[in-house]
Amino acid sequence: MQLGIHFPNFTLPGGNTAIATHLRDTATAAEAGGCSQFTVMDHWFQMEQRAPATDPMLEGYTSLGYLAAVTSTMRLGLLVTGVTYRHPGLLAKTVTTVDVLSGGRAMFGIGAAWYEREHLALGVPYPPISERFERLEETIQIVRQMWSDDDGPFDGAHYRLAETICYPKPIQSDPPITIGGSGEKKTLKLVARYADACNLFATSPEEIGRKLDILRGHCDAEGRDYGSIQKTILGGGDAANDPDAFLKSMEAYAKLGIDMVVLSATTDDPARWVAGVTEKIGPRLYSLAS
Repeated sequence: MQLGIHFPNFTLPGGNTAIATHLRDTATAAEAGGCSQFTVMDHWFQMEQRAPATDPMLEGYTSLGYLAAVTSTMRLGLLVTGVTYRHPGLLAKTVTTVDVLSGGRAMFGIGAAWYEREHLALGVPYPPISERFERLEETIQIVRQMWSDDDGPFDGAHYRLAETICYPKPIQSDPPITIGGSGEKKTLKLVARYADACNLFATSPEEIGRKLDILRGHCDAEGRDYGSIQKTILGGGDAANDPDAFLKSMEAYAKLGIDMVVLSATTDDPARWVAGVTEKIGPRLYSLAS
């Protein structure tokens, strides 16, 4: 099983002038510890479920550009881009830039968006959920067309592009697409239709098993190879303070076919936390077969 690190908290010792150092040191600790992926959030305000909206929050793709320069092996991405925040054509160009500057390590994470407060506060349109899912599907179609040899127009219900020019192309022929969310009727259906990976909250092995069964059904309906989709989870226990219990739970997830677990630091020294966690659980976690 692979390990990914998610960096959601920028309220750290030293204030604004220390954020870059914390981000760099955490990413390099993750890479040194054998992690396969490093992600940040795509929000403009901190999530209110976590901390006050006024807590520090960096723009995601700018952060990935910085991380591309201080790492060399891990895949880099946002977990996940909100479809409403950027026009699809510009988004494709942005992800391409990260891929080129990182040497082919970009992951394109995307979801239907949900944080209404930051939309309203910054004047970003916040359409109903049904429209956001329509825009999500069109965005994926546009991004894929821009990464292909087809430079022609795109004419959708919500987006119309006269040309889909994108040069240079990504170093990867198609940066892998991760769709975040666990909605059974729409999200997992889009995963089956378009995505290279899904990301689910690690609620319990039983619930994840049920979600994966639903995904398998969507794959059957779409004529998609279920095995070609990477299955990832976010969270799953206290890896730092109870590594044995955490690894036991990961064994259960691995048996379901989970390929990667993504963890977030729970202290105000995220680099040290990551170094400690990868030392405690890394070898045993990486040996688990999904």
